[in-house]
Amino acid sequence: MTESPIEERILNLEKAAAVVEKRNRRVEADKAWEMSLTRLSALLLLTYFSTALVFYVIGVEHFLANALIPTLALYLSRLSLPLLKRAWLRKYSKS
Repeated sequence: MTESPIEERILNLEKAAAVVEKRNRRVEADKAWEMSLTRLSALLLLTYFSTALVFYVIGVEHFLANALIPTLALYLSRLSLPLLKRAWLRKYSKS
């Protein structure tokens, strides 16, 4: 038995909705990762240790203490970016 055109359209719409729902779940997971404490911690640790290593190699005195500076800058930028984003979105949505 063949499907009527309406049934076929409904099936196509259901397939399209399933694709959109799958994409939305993926986007939400990506957003959650971007804001996660796990990601932030990993970035801060990676920044600290890689900076400390570079500072050690180039002979910076107190390389472990000095590596805190770019790590702190990264952390502060993480705190300030949501504020900047909200301000930008307010301005963007007006235009």
